[in-house]
Amino acid sequence: MRRLGTGIGWRPEIADAVERMPGIDWVEVVAENVCPGHLPESLQRLGERGVTVIPHGVSLGLGGADRPDEGRLTALAERALALGSPLVTEHIAFVRAGGPLTASPRLEAGHLLPVPRTRDALDVLCENVRIAQDALPVPLALENIAALFAWPDEELTEGQFLAELVERTGVRLLIDVANLHTNHVNRGEDPGAALAALPVEAIAYVHVAGGFERDGVWHDSHAHPVPRPVLDILTDLASRTTPPGVLLERDENFPEPAELERELRTIGEAVRAGRERAAGGTRAGTGAVAEPPAGDPVGGGVAVLVRPVVRARERLGVAQAAVLSSLVAGTPVPEGFDRVRMGVQARALTAKRADVVAKVAPELPVILGEGYRPAFLDYARERPMNGGYRRDALDFAAHLLRADRPKDTDARHALRQWWLDRAGPSPRPSRGRMAQTARRVLLRHRG
Repeated sequence: MRRLGTGIGWRPEIADAVERMPGIDWVEVVAENVCPGHLPESLQRLGERGVTVIPHGVSLGLGGADRPDEGRLTALAERALALGSPLVTEHIAFVRAGGPLTASPRLEAGHLLPVPRTRDALDVLCENVRIAQDALPVPLALENIAALFAWPDEELTEGQFLAELVERTGVRLLIDVANLHTNHVNRGEDPGAALAALPVEAIAYVHVAGGFERDGVWHDSHAHPVPRPVLDILTDLASRTTPPGVLLERDENFPEPAELERELRTIGEAVRAGRERAAGGTRAGTGAVAEPPAGDPVGGGVAVLVRPVVRARERLGVAQAAVLSSLVAGTPVPEGFDRVRMGVQARALTAKRADVVAKVAPELPVILGEGYRPAFLDYARERPMNGGYRRDALDFAAHLLRADRPKDTDARHALRQWWLDRAGPSPRPSRGRMAQTARRVLLRHRG
């Protein structure tokens, strides 16, 4: 496995700081946020200096019931080639459900959701991974995700699920130790048991990130300092194998560069503590590996490979559509799920929609002022996302205009101009007038 070293997630907000940081061997960039023909100058400069850049996808949804979208695979491949990357990474998650497979409306989560650790889900995931591997010019690594809720009647532990995925596909693993901690708090899972079951030789690199706990639920925010329990899991992992690379993720609330550098040093100390523990013959494991269910051996084989994946896709599709519909469309929570946790997840999805739409369409919070967030949350409770965040922003604006909102005449005019400028087949020549109106609205809010 290629040695990567110390890395940090590249984000536009900290691009200049990352370029100046000592000891950065590589960076990771969200694949959907860069365009191969128009790479940010900062990334180009890093590449010219020999800093490895790896695209990290968030929208492929390989854990979904559908076959991977060819357009998304092509886009991921183009970014890998443009960046000269040694591999690409994605997630073991589903991000959309419904559609022709289930004869139900297509729904988008706008977020990574956990797949059930069942044989059906594993069969579908393995086939999707093989399709992706054939379409990509470089190796693929998949990340374990954080989850707020668990599926009922799961057949495999996380470690067993990942181990069999690797055995059947040869895919590499991106192990997020912060997500292991999240699942420990939220689902009672033992991170030590998961690590003990992993094929450590398949690890491509490791993610480390911060979060926070509220009312007994851990939120993987990527906006807070890395807590000690996450560092302890990293030390446990490093006592079992030397990670080829370790990367700090931070997506919001960026601290001063000195604080990021301090966190990177702390992460390095956690890795060294694990190597010292390994040299001393001790390990920080927090539990034993769970035994596989009786009569259901882990490791694949003919009995697993001959399962009818078409039927598995249908069953998985129905289950995922029911779950996602309950989260974003207000339908009943399926039997066996924790209704409280599903409520937490539903609210988190709605809040994230509001945050991302504000980033995708930054003019909307300017035009609407303090009324943006309550108006969007009210809209989102009744209208699930089905076409991505940019479509969501347009639909939200259209929804307000149909209701003759906002009441402020200048704000409503600015919103109408914004919508007309973006909703048609070609840009309208009114962007200057709209900007002037938006500025007047902003000055009024500030006043």
